[in-house]
Amino acid sequence: MTAPAPADLSVTIVDGYVDEPAHFGVPPYISTYPRFTAGALVDAGVPESGITYHTIDELRENRRKWADVADADLMIYVGGMTVPGKYVGGTPAEPDEVRELAWTADGVTLLGGPVRFGVGDENAGAQEMERDDLDYDFVAMGDVEAAAFDLVEAGLEGFGNRIRDYDEVTRWSSMGAFVVEQHPNHPDYLIAELETSRGCAYRCSFCTEPLYGDPDFRSAPDVVSEVDALSDHGVAHFRIGRQADILAFGGDGEAPNPDALRQLYGGIREVAPDLETLHLDNMNPVTITDYPEASREGIRIIAEHNTPGDTAAFGLESADPEVREANNLLVSAEECLDAVRVVNEAAGWRPDDERGTRLPKLLPGINLVHGLEGETEETFEHNRRFLRDVMDEGLMLRRVNIRQLMAFEGTEMAETGAQLARDHKKQFQRYKTKVRETVDRPMLERVMPPGTVLPDVHLEYHERGTTFGRQLGTYPILVGVPGERELGRTVDVAVVDWGHRSVTAVPYPLDLNGASMDELTAIPGVGKGTAGDIVVNRPYDSPEEASDAVAAADVDLSRFAAAAAPERGEKGAD
Repeated sequence: MTAPAPADLSVTIVDGYVDEPAHFGVPPYISTYPRFTAGALVDAGVPESGITYHTIDELRENRRKWADVADADLMIYVGGMTVPGKYVGGTPAEPDEVRELAWTADGVTLLGGPVRFGVGDENAGAQEMERDDLDYDFVAMGDVEAAAFDLVEAGLEGFGNRIRDYDEVTRWSSMGAFVVEQHPNHPDYLIAELETSRGCAYRCSFCTEPLYGDPDFRSAPDVVSEVDALSDHGVAHFRIGRQADILAFGGDGEAPNPDALRQLYGGIREVAPDLETLHLDNMNPVTITDYPEASREGIRIIAEHNTPGDTAAFGLESADPEVREANNLLVSAEECLDAVRVVNEAAGWRPDDERGTRLPKLLPGINLVHGLEGETEETFEHNRRFLRDVMDEGLMLRRVNIRQLMAFEGTEMAETGAQLARDHKKQFQRYKTKVRETVDRPMLERVMPPGTVLPDVHLEYHERGTTFGRQLGTYPILVGVPGERELGRTVDVAVVDWGHRSVTAVPYPLDLNGASMDELTAIPGVGKGTAGDIVVNRPYDSPEEASDAVAAADVDLSRFAAAAAPERGEKGAD
């Protein structure tokens, strides 16, 4: 049967979500894959009106939308997880669901994204990943967006696996921006992942990023034009996360180029002056140790233009020198510690804000991977010692990410697989719990002291009388607010307490004349008795008056409260 002309094609893109070392796309994130694929289809002649986009969660929640899968002339699935994770905003597609999509579709089916590297039984560490075509007509072993373009041009009869080039991305990134409007989170709770480069100059044994080849960079005007297009379609939150090392942008893949960073960040701020989030992800600590002055300048430029709470993920991977040598890891524990110092000094400042204490502009995050070649029981002690040094120096980390590896074909760890990780699984769990208790909680208190204001926390779910939510951004902290509040709204909050991976907060500014007992007792130093005294002596004209009323408790309520004031930070869901 002859395929319809491109102008008459109906195409459905299903987003099963991605999580790669340098790319994220689980809601509230939207990755580049569906956007670039939509742009490639438009470039090939398919009208925007002929392209439908659904997330896997949409299809789970509404079976009627499966008709768009069944009836499309071309159904494209994009997804794949190459690092393990746990997610709140969405649930990545399972292999059986991906197969069901192929079985449901009456038209031609195309599979693409990092799923081509392999699939496992679950998105967890300590397992091998195997390649599987999942019953699709075509599997894009190159770039799915290039395959989609070529497939449409060939009348849906095939394509040659290839890697797209940045001349194509220049067109497709802007042409496909429209598809964000079909995301169920659009526009209020959606953050667009931005690509500045792919590939890596280094070859760590376990990582899939080198499978993309040597670093290849987009130009700053190209990325800025994409942000401009996304902004025109209502996106106000951005993360420059799709790269191995933001400091290497515009350079040779290793040395920093501060001028290119200034052009990139300044250009984004110019075309999207009302953006609400501008964060990043990966920053290579070896760049800082090899090029300290240029790196420091680049970090200053980022902190000048970003929004507070940003995180530069550092791939230390292991502080064990034996593991470092066996796996081609880039920095020693001492060198990484020095890079942590540089980011703290150059970007760890808090912006002046009359609304209250804010998060630091940019802090490092530490990635630690277990199950690598050469790992022994001593490896765990090396990692603990590194984290103790960070704590003892009074430095700040935004988060510590500890995981066990996933072994993919094409990486050096494919030979060893995940056996080491399985052998050390019990010790790994004990060690991870200890880090959560001795590092994570005190570090959260250091980064977010009492009264730290977190604006625009999106309320997501209820659990045991508490409402949980997160800000939009890179590695957002989970926030628990006392009481069951309406979901789908946003509220400004002030931090009052800390867990291992979350904080407790109260609405900010807290109305002392209307606050509940649960909210009052959450404030540091306010027990049930003091909270009762506050309630009995209402109303107040100011927080200072309320503090005077409970002077014996020695509590400064002004960091959290504004008496007789509504919750000005709370916004509607629509």
